[in-house]
Amino acid sequence: MKLPIYLDYNSTTPVDPRVLETMLPYFSEKCGNAASKTHRFGWVAEEAVENAREKVANLLKAEPSEIIFTSGATEAINLSIKGVFEAYHTKGNHIITVSTEHKAVIDCCKKLEKQGAAVTYLPVNREGLIDLKELENVISDKTILISVMFANNEIGVIQPIREIAEIAHKHNLTFLSDATQAAGKIKVDVQEQHIDLMPLSAHKIYGPKGVGALFVRRKNPRVSLVAQMDGGGHEKNLRSGTLNVPGIAGLGKACEIAGKELESSSKRIQQLRDRLQSGFQKNIPGIKINGSTTHRLPNTLNVSFKNVESHVLMKKLINEIAMASGSACTSAVPEPSYVLKALGLDNESAYSSIRFSLGKLTTQDEIDYAVKKVITEVEEIRKAVVH
Repeated sequence: MKLPIYLDYNSTTPVDPRVLETMLPYFSEKCGNAASKTHRFGWVAEEAVENAREKVANLLKAEPSEIIFTSGATEAINLSIKGVFEAYHTKGNHIITVSTEHKAVIDCCKKLEKQGAAVTYLPVNREGLIDLKELENVISDKTILISVMFANNEIGVIQPIREIAEIAHKHNLTFLSDATQAAGKIKVDVQEQHIDLMPLSAHKIYGPKGVGALFVRRKNPRVSLVAQMDGGGHEKNLRSGTLNVPGIAGLGKACEIAGKELESSSKRIQQLRDRLQSGFQKNIPGIKINGSTTHRLPNTLNVSFKNVESHVLMKKLINEIAMASGSACTSAVPEPSYVLKALGLDNESAYSSIRFSLGKLTTQDEIDYAVKKVITEVEEIRKAVVH
C-alpha cells in the first residue's frame, strides 16, 4: 500500500491505462483534424470521433446523433442552460433548479438572472432531496426549464429523476439533469428516465481532463438550443472549435469501460464505502452522516465529526489521506458548504464535515488504514479541545 491514499474520486479520477493507450496515437501518427475531409489523416480522426460518439451514446442509452462533444461538463451545462434560455425566450423566462446544484448550474442561473431570467432555487430536506409537490407548485406559464442534478457531488444524494422528468414533460418543459457524478457509477438511461439534456465529464470516469459531452434529445421532444460558441459550425452548429480528438477518443473508451464494469465495480466500491462508514460509526462517537443513506452514490460518504474542524483533521492527515473538506474556501474567507447548509446543518457541523469518495483503485487495506488514522487523529484533536 502506497501513501498518500487517494479518497477524492468525486473531484477527479486517474486515467485508466486502457484509456491512455487509446488516446496516444491521436497525439502523433494519427494527428489529423476531424474536420479535414480531403485526406486520410482527417478521415481517421473523424472515424475516432464518431466511434467515441457511439460509445458515449451507448453508456447513456442515447442515439449517437444526440451526443455533442464539449471541453467538459461545465461547458455542457452552460450550453444547456443558456442555450435553452435563448432558444425559448419567447415562451418564458422562468427556470427551476435546486439550492444544492453544482456551482456551474448555480452560477449560470445567477448570470441569467442579470439578463432577465426568473429563477426558483428549490430547497431540499435534511436528506438532500427535493419535494416533488413543491416542484410542481412553482411551475408557471413562464417556466421553460427544470434543472436537477442526478447525483450530488458533495453528499452523493440521488434525486428521483424519473418522477421529476414526468412532472417536467406533463407541463411541456425541458428537463436538464447534470450526470457528471452519476454517469459510470450508477445506471443512467436517458430514455427510461426521460431526460432531455444531460452533461457529463471524462475525468470523473477515468478519462482525461478537458473533454466532456452533452446529450441533447432529438425527438419526443426535440430540444432546441442556441449555440454559445460560434465559428465553424462544428458539432451540428452547437459547439464550434477544432475537436479534441485524443480527448474524445479517451472519453469514448472510458464510457465503454464504465458500461462493461459498472455493476461489478459499483458493488465492490459500495462494500468498501460501507466498511469505511461502519468503521467510523463503531469507533468515533458524535459523528453524523450527511444526506440520504438510502438514495446516494455507492462511492460517497460525507460525515461530520463533532468538535473536529475539517481543515484541522485534513492538515494532520495531508501526507496520508487525500480527502475533501465539506467547506469551500474562497480567497481569504472560509465559507461553510452551501450544500450542507441547505440540508439544515449549522456552521459548526458544516465546518466539521469531510467527503470521502472512493474509486475502482481503492483497496480494503486503504480503507482499514484510513479508518485507523482518522480514529486516532479525531481522538487527539478532541483531547486538545478539552484541554
